[in-house]
Amino acid sequence: MHVAQRLAHWVARVGRFLTARSAPAAIDFRRLEATLGYNICHPQLFSEALSHRSYLQLPGNEHILSNERMEFLGDSVLNLTVAEYLYRHHLLAPEGELTKVRARLVNRKALVLYARELKLGDFLLMSPSASQVGGKGMETILADAFEAVIGAIYLDGGFPYAQEFVRTIIHNALEKGLISMDDDNFKSRLLEYAQAEGFGPPRYLTVNEEGPDHDRTFTVEVWIGNSRRGVGKGKNKKDAEQAAAEQGLQQLHLL
Repeated sequence: MHVAQRLAHWVARVGRFLTARSAPAAIDFRRLEATLGYNICHPQLFSEALSHRSYLQLPGNEHILSNERMEFLGDSVLNLTVAEYLYRHHLLAPEGELTKVRARLVNRKALVLYARELKLGDFLLMSPSASQVGGKGMETILADAFEAVIGAIYLDGGFPYAQEFVRTIIHNALEKGLISMDDDNFKSRLLEYAQAEGFGPPRYLTVNEEGPDHDRTFTVEVWIGNSRRGVGKGKNKKDAEQAAAEQGLQQLHLL
């Protein structure tokens, strides 16, 4: 069979597959469209993107595909999009620096942050036991779902739509200060200042926690001596402390 014939055969099979499958009613696709900022043509693709493998174990779901293959596809689209963006917008940066920045924007921690900003957890299809998983287990589920959604947008609308989606998500995260392009360790710099001035190590106090267990936001204050020098927020205490330290450095005119 020639390449063109094989391609036509594959396209026909995909078309029959999309037509035959119906999307689970559990997903509110109108709300999902509003969340993603994207008009969905084939809901079944997004059902697959949001189906954790545990969902297949429930009675009646044996025919459903998990999001693992789509995650694989979305990972490639994500990396290409970020690589092209950095290549075009950081013309003087060497390859090594571009690689470091890309890793910062597409690592597991960043993917979880993007997923939580979109509240993808509200749309996930999984077993009751899987939905109770917390900590790193849920972070992995969210990160995988985010990449799978990118894959679904790519298959549903093509690369330009997937590219625009990724750019928008990352831009918003950068604008909100939820993720940084820089490699600064603000806590270390503030520690060096405090010790050099004879104050001792800065003290970090968690003053507030809000939100559900799977999407907590922490507020942390940093004190040097008897003075509060900064306040920061983050999805975990470490990020909140870094944000507080950054504000402290700004207050001390060290940034």
